[in-house]
Amino acid sequence: MNIRFDLVAGLSIAGLLLPESIAYSSIAGLAPQHALFAAIVGMFIYAAAGRSQFAVVAPTSSSAAILGAAVATVVSDTGAADREALAFGAVCLTGVFFLVAGAFRLGALSNFISRPVLRGFAFGLAITIVCKQLPVVLAVGGVSGNPFQILWALAEKHAQWNLPSAVMGVSALAALIALKRFPALPAAFAVLAAGVAIAYGMDLSAQGVKLVGAIDVTPDRPGLPNLDWRTWTRLGEVAAPLFLIVFAESWGSMRNLALRHNETLDPNRELIALGLANLGSGLVRGMPIGAGFSASSANEAAGARTRAAGVVGAIAMIVMVALGGALIARIPEPVLAAIVIAALAHALDPAPLIRLWKIDRDQYVALAAALGVMIFGVVDGMLLAVALSVAFTIERMARPKVATLGRLRDTHDFVDTTNPDAVVDPNILVVRPSQPLFFANAEPVFNQIAAQIAADPQARAIILSLEETSALDSTVLEALMEFDKRQQAAGRTLYLARVKDSIIHTLERAGADRLASKECRHWSVAGAWDEAVLKLSGESGVTATQTPVAPSPPHA
Repeated sequence: MNIRFDLVAGLSIAGLLLPESIAYSSIAGLAPQHALFAAIVGMFIYAAAGRSQFAVVAPTSSSAAILGAAVATVVSDTGAADREALAFGAVCLTGVFFLVAGAFRLGALSNFISRPVLRGFAFGLAITIVCKQLPVVLAVGGVSGNPFQILWALAEKHAQWNLPSAVMGVSALAALIALKRFPALPAAFAVLAAGVAIAYGMDLSAQGVKLVGAIDVTPDRPGLPNLDWRTWTRLGEVAAPLFLIVFAESWGSMRNLALRHNETLDPNRELIALGLANLGSGLVRGMPIGAGFSASSANEAAGARTRAAGVVGAIAMIVMVALGGALIARIPEPVLAAIVIAALAHALDPAPLIRLWKIDRDQYVALAAALGVMIFGVVDGMLLAVALSVAFTIERMARPKVATLGRLRDTHDFVDTTNPDAVVDPNILVVRPSQPLFFANAEPVFNQIAAQIAADPQARAIILSLEETSALDSTVLEALMEFDKRQQAAGRTLYLARVKDSIIHTLERAGADRLASKECRHWSVAGAWDEAVLKLSGESGVTATQTPVAPSPPHA
């Protein structure tokens, strides 16, 4: 019976989400009940609309941090005083972005944030959030800014550090780390319960240890916050990075778990489910929510069999909130800070970033993402990282290498001429760009080919392999036609190989009849080679050095 496993899993994730949600609310600068409402609504709605067996849609540390930064930005720009209304408006807009993206089937949007960007962003965000928890642990007020500013301010205010608060925070963190050896035990819930018990047995306030305080768990009537059009427009700008990060984080968690269990997921369907969950959260005054890796992995480890585990978890949280309001008020804040730090421990592992340096790929993008978040803030840092990722990609594509190919002995295969078995005919130049041709690299590619021709003027035929190119934009089309005219004027013949149907149709519509003809364009490099050899053999004074072979299938 699946229900038995789902009951256990649901109770386990409720025990995990209750303390984590309250802790994440402090990151966003909201009262704890808003995180609890979000977790409950998120699990209910995703169970009905989503398809992942293990995903737990609830507040996450990254979404909470971005929300807090976004609201601060809007407050600074508009002078709006109601931070909570701005936060709930941003959550509603995030849900709308999800729904629009799902309706237009934009599930591939997550690919616009590369893994190095995500790793750097997660690392920088984890450091930022952990540093923001240190003033809570030490009970030092008036400290804010980026991690470097926070650490400097804490060092200057070392005389104000509160020893009882620090001891409680460090002890809670040590307990959380020690309890990780027992994955079946809800460590965060157990540490939270211990903190509440200490708060009842000691007068922590007299020791300078802050408590969460009373929270209002009475839900408000669902509805949109009362904001003017200008504020909504400004919120839309800052909600965009929130949408991207929540989706990238959620889809990454869902996909990893799905691959592990041979589960098939449709990203567009998940966009709709996450959109409904976030819109529902915003309407009930909740935080942004997504499928966090820690909660979803805990659900899997607890033995969940269906999405009913999320429903059980939501019901369990309702019961705990309804019956434990007075207990929640007695939670020590340094214990919550310790829970946040422990939850981010996996993101502080530098191994994925070190690996990028070892393979010498994308390390600067990841470093820029991490430093951008720490120096410029969560929202601006994320936008900077994405912009750098796109810029580096375009830069690589705009400067492709043009390889020279030769025939592999007596086969129909063509390889780079650095291969000792490659056979080269001085009358035939075979070239292949390493990147798809597009407007930014068309001229550089044809200039490189022209330079190769100038270095070897004996070539009477040029074969251009379009293996990497699936379509021609107008800039590439014009550059290709101009290059063909120059070669004809010089007495050379241009052949196209590995030509896709879409390219043929474009050439025909553009009136490039020679390039679109069957004599010029070929499915394979071997086919173009055979055509060039045949023509050169028939020309007076030109003898091909390679014996023609029968046309080959389009695998070369």
